[in-house]
Amino acid sequence: MQIPTPSPDDQVYAPAEDTFLLRDAALAGVKPDDRVLEVGCGSGAVSAALLGRAASVVATDINPHAVRAARTLGVETVRTDLMAGVRGPFDLVLFNPPYLPTAPEERIDDWLEYALDGGPTGRETIERFAADVGRVIAPFGRILLLVSSLTGPEEVQKIFSGLGYIVLLAAKERVEGEDLLVLRISRDLCCFSG
Repeated sequence: MQIPTPSPDDQVYAPAEDTFLLRDAALAGVKPDDRVLEVGCGSGAVSAALLGRAASVVATDINPHAVRAARTLGVETVRTDLMAGVRGPFDLVLFNPPYLPTAPEERIDDWLEYALDGGPTGRETIERFAADVGRVIAPFGRILLLVSSLTGPEEVQKIFSGLGYIVLLAAKERVEGEDLLVLRISRDLCCFSG
C-alpha cells in the first residue's frame, strides 16, 4: 500500500477562528506609519489583510509551504525560525504561535507540526519568542500575541512581565470550549532602558 504524500496545502495552517481574531485585532490596532512583522504567518491571511494599511508588512515562517502561500498573497515573506536574522525596528509585531500543549507521543513528523506543537505546556515557542522579540520591536512598539486558555494566559503574562513588558487583553472569543485571547504587549517604559 502506498502512503499518499501530503500536498503543500495540507502542510500550511489554514485560517481558522484564531487567525481571524488576530487579524481583526491587528486591523483595529494598525497605524498607517507602522512597520509590521508577522512571525509564523502560516497562510499569510493576517499579513495580507494589513497590506496597504501600514507603511510596510513583512512576515516569517519556518515552513517553506507557508512562505510560498503567503507570497502568493503578495506578502514579503522570509523563511526563518521565528525572527532569526530579521532586523527591526518594527512598530507592530504579530504572532499566532503554536499554543497547544503537546506530549511527545502526540507529535507528528511534518511541516504542519510547527504551527501546532506548543510543547508540553503550550508555551515553548512563546517563551522563545518572548526572549527575542525585544531585539526587533521599536521602543514604543506593540505586540499582538494570540494565546488560548489551554496555554495558561496568566503564565504567558508572567513571562512577558518578567522581561519588562505590560500585558493587556485586546480581544477574546470563546471557541469550542476554549477561550482565544489576543494579548496586547508593550514595553513597560518606566523600566525600559534601551
